[in-house]
Amino acid sequence: MKPEDTLDQALVDLLHDVQDVQERSVLQYQPVVDDILRTGSRDAEHIERTLSGLLDFCAHEPALALYKALCGHYWDIDAAATADYIEAYRLMWDSEEPCDPA
Repeated sequence: MKPEDTLDQALVDLLHDVQDVQERSVLQYQPVVDDILRTGSRDAEHIERTLSGLLDFCAHEPALALYKALCGHYWDIDAAATADYIEAYRLMWDSEEPCDPA
């Protein structure tokens, strides 16, 4: 096996691992978001903690859908905080420049 074949396989394995983590994140966050929306929760700390956690997975469309739904709910509770979460999404995932984690 050539070294480039090993690297190619390592990249494929890494992509599968990333996809697995993204899918598991949705499985874990879906019931949390559903509960917040179903109950009409106004617990800002819980909502913000959930949004912060979801933000890491918003490159995955199902996670982004959860994020958007929760932002829509939170807008009526705290529009300024929601705007901050929307901006955080844009900086991390929707900009043309890479996110600077520093």
